[in-house]
Amino acid sequence: MADAKKTLRITQVKSSVGRKADQGQTLRALGLGKIGRTVDQVDNDCVRGMIFKVKHLVQVEEL
Repeated sequence: MADAKKTLRITQVKSSVGRKADQGQTLRALGLGKIGRTVDQVDNDCVRGMIFKVKHLVQVEEL
């Protein structure tokens, strides 16, 4: 399991238009919604699962 002190920087690189509705909702739950928007999230299993669902739309780096 990932250490709770770590954070992930998530950047949206592709649009959710034309994708399944739940993928757009997952982006919104992560705090994204527009291409180029970046958020920092805590590194935990829940966030990792959401990233896995939209991995083709985002870029992730560990901080």
